[in-house]
Amino acid sequence: MDKDLILAIDNGTQSVKALLFDLSGTLIEMEAVVFEPPYSSPQPGWAEQDPEVFWRSLCQACFGLWQRKKEFKNRISGVALTTQRGTVISVDRRGRPLRPFIHWLDQRKTEGLRPIGGLWGIIFALIGMEETMAYFQAEAEANWLRTYEPDVWRNTYKYLLLSGYLTYRLTGRFADSIGCQVGYLPFDYKNLRWARSWDWKWRVLPIKESVLPDLVTQSQIIGEITKEASEATGIPEGLPLVAAAADKACEIIGCGSLAPTTACLSYGTTATINVMNRKYIEAIPYLPPYPSAIPGYHTMEVQIYRGFWMVSWFKKEFGYPEQAEAARENTDAEALFDRLVENIPPGSMGLMLQPYWSPGLKIPGPEAKGAIIGFGDVHTRAHLYRSILEGLGYALREGKERIEKKTKTPIENLRVSGGGSRSRIAMQATADIFGLPTSKAHIYETSGLGAAIDAAVGLGFYKNFTEAINAMTRVGEVYEPNMRNHDLYNQLYQHVYKKMYRQLKPFYRRIREITGYPK
Repeated sequence: MDKDLILAIDNGTQSVKALLFDLSGTLIEMEAVVFEPPYSSPQPGWAEQDPEVFWRSLCQACFGLWQRKKEFKNRISGVALTTQRGTVISVDRRGRPLRPFIHWLDQRKTEGLRPIGGLWGIIFALIGMEETMAYFQAEAEANWLRTYEPDVWRNTYKYLLLSGYLTYRLTGRFADSIGCQVGYLPFDYKNLRWARSWDWKWRVLPIKESVLPDLVTQSQIIGEITKEASEATGIPEGLPLVAAAADKACEIIGCGSLAPTTACLSYGTTATINVMNRKYIEAIPYLPPYPSAIPGYHTMEVQIYRGFWMVSWFKKEFGYPEQAEAARENTDAEALFDRLVENIPPGSMGLMLQPYWSPGLKIPGPEAKGAIIGFGDVHTRAHLYRSILEGLGYALREGKERIEKKTKTPIENLRVSGGGSRSRIAMQATADIFGLPTSKAHIYETSGLGAAIDAAVGLGFYKNFTEAINAMTRVGEVYEPNMRNHDLYNQLYQHVYKKMYRQLKPFYRRIREITGYPK
């Protein structure tokens, strides 16, 4: 029997999925296991997850595939792994976790650390980056572990991202893909390797290179499925695990984006706009582009931290009618929100929302808060929901302009993935706000498809990534911009949205001083 299928494992924020793709990029079968809950909060602001939840869910998802058609196993040529970014864990010499994962949504901070000194301290002071460095130090999970759980840190043999931990469980090797390195780590994003000994990151983190995993280039074989992993997952022993990349990076190639003229918008828990580039170019000064799913390439990214999490926020705080109806109809409440806003005009009758429900490091800034202005007696919760979609569109358009300014290359079309892409209102609003054709990929599971593309190249089915992407991706539904709506959005964007943050920033800072939030 031909080995004509690739197994992609996609461990996201809400669930883990086992996906079987053929070499044309068709999704043959999938099984998803939802994390209930996605994380636990032992203390306010904390987000942790039991490592066994991730592993057991992965095993359960794989066995779900074999239960449907056992013969699929014999057709698999290789496995690829993509995961959420920035979720970390400490393990001992045998790979056993020393504590739960610290989830990427975790908000704990390590305050009062000594600022970086010496030459680096002088340099950062001269360029006005002292606050950014303090933010990096406070946010780094390794600093928190060393400060508050010193026994755990002392006994840490390897410090791993989720991708590195699952790689160890599957192959028995402490290794990870270069394409997965996103987080508070001593990684050299320009040269795509662990940072050199003189780099400032070693000065602000307690990490030694010996506790980090081996790095493997994207599309290279990272290891083989062990007997133990095979028994736990049902994946045939000895199959190669091919290095892929983090979920956002995989989404880009899964959407068919290869050039900086095509931007990939990810409408997930974090909303992002990304373009791929061979050159190292910082869309935001001193914030690096992340590794791509293609070796040697970078992904320029601007992110809205809470992104389409705001849809979940709206559902929780204002969406009880849709939740009740969804329960009766056995569907998702989010699917009913399009119906809620279908008669709300573009522009939400002047209701303008700035989607900074969580502060950012540089965009917009650590003092930032969200804002909604323009309320009148005509506005309802439906207007509020549409203003969320529009506010995210404005913020991502601002990201587009930052990227174009740096690359000096106009973005000509958009590809959208993630949960928010299922909303036709969100898709049309995006096309109208940007004034650009906006399309979906031919399937929803673009991060899994991107991982499968890495595997297809690594296993020799295609000569290069251009050939693989052309063969395995296709443009799906396309939303053309309504230029009359675009003119309205453009005026609101230029004359209101782009001026909101500058006008409100002094008030955000004063609120921060008075209330202490955000720290």
